[in-house]
Amino acid sequence: METLSEENQDQRQDKRGCFECCIKCLGGVPYASLVATILCFSGVALFCGCGHVALTGTVTILETHFSKVNTDHAILTNVIQLMQYVIYGIASFFFLYGIILLAEGFYTTSAVKELHSEFKTTICGRCISGMFVFLTYILGVAWLGVFGFSAVPVFLFYNMWSTCAAMDNLTNIDSICVDVRQYGIIPWNATPGKACGSTLGDICSTSEFYLSYHLYIVACAGAGATVIALIHFLMILSANWAYLKDASQMHAYQDIKMKEERELQDITSRSKECLNSYT
Repeated sequence: METLSEENQDQRQDKRGCFECCIKCLGGVPYASLVATILCFSGVALFCGCGHVALTGTVTILETHFSKVNTDHAILTNVIQLMQYVIYGIASFFFLYGIILLAEGFYTTSAVKELHSEFKTTICGRCISGMFVFLTYILGVAWLGVFGFSAVPVFLFYNMWSTCAAMDNLTNIDSICVDVRQYGIIPWNATPGKACGSTLGDICSTSEFYLSYHLYIVACAGAGATVIALIHFLMILSANWAYLKDASQMHAYQDIKMKEERELQDITSRSKECLNSYT
């Protein structure tokens, strides 16, 4: 009976040890950085994936209905291909950058200090945190521009869609046209350059138009989510940088205090030795 009770106690202690270890591990997770990373990955994925497919659909619509001569839209095709390659680079860069910021959050959270009692900061660590704050600020401003730029195709497609919707209530629709050349997308000598009446209605009813329009909306929403994620990262990095600064000052104060205590102990020990020698 005693052996069985001892085994049960050992099992209970093992379970408590595992439970406490799990609690410590969960406490060491920087949940704010984790949420910002997930939001950043989701926003970038939506922007890059939907934007890439929407650009391909836009080229198809232009080549089929607005610019049937390849030389008229050759520059636009090259620009769109360049933008698609840039999208590949943006996706790769933010995948690595998000992982780096998440790792930085793990090593600067206050829970890590509780797990590692000898947690100390260095000048290099504070400089790296400050560099991340500056870089994230620059990326946030850049993504604000990307968010505004991604709203332009949504506006153009919305104008075309609203024009097609207005034709449903009219009898004479031949005079209603959409001229893409006025937006500067294709040159003025492009043929036909515009779509009127039933031709415009056929364009709005195509799968390319419907898919590209909604994908541009999702890509714009993804750019907005990325901006929110970068603002969230900026707040986290600023808080972490302030934490590292306070931690370094605290360590400097503790070092000075320890030195003063050692000097005081040396002085008291010497005074005792002098008194003993006199006596």
